[in-house]
Amino acid sequence: MPNSIHLRAAELEDVSFLHLIFNDPNIMDYWFNEPYQTRHQLENNLKEKRKDSRLFIITNDMEEQIGLIGFYFIDQRHRHAEFAIALDPAHQGKGYATRATELALDYAFYTLNFRKVYLIVVDINEKASHIYEKVGFKVEGRLVEHYFIKGKYHDGIMMGIFNKDYIE
Repeated sequence: MPNSIHLRAAELEDVSFLHLIFNDPNIMDYWFNEPYQTRHQLENNLKEKRKDSRLFIITNDMEEQIGLIGFYFIDQRHRHAEFAIALDPAHQGKGYATRATELALDYAFYTLNFRKVYLIVVDINEKASHIYEKVGFKVEGRLVEHYFIKGKYHDGIMMGIFNKDYIE
């Protein structure tokens, strides 16, 4: 495994990689989205430069694309945003998610000055829940039978982390 990973802004050159991620049902089920995004839609999203989101590509020392990580629904007034991460299946289980999440939270709290970062993780995604808890997210609530994944309804677990707790 490479020694370090990096986050860089998603670029138009990343559309092919993003297309694979956003059309993989094993990934998108856990983002609560239908795996149905065209290259054109992805290009438009990147060109749009929305102020309410930040999307990063996770790379390793060899500049391989490992995954994506981002903040959505950025609210400047209330200083919070929703967090999401997706790793290419070929790079899962190698410890990248924890470090990438820490890098993203550093950016959120030290650069964007967020007060809080939140997320929703489906109850069957125990690996992700473990990573979020390890970096300091705390359970805040439960959306009972809220998400339909692989033929069944599952609970969404709401988690959050505050700037003051992360910096300590």
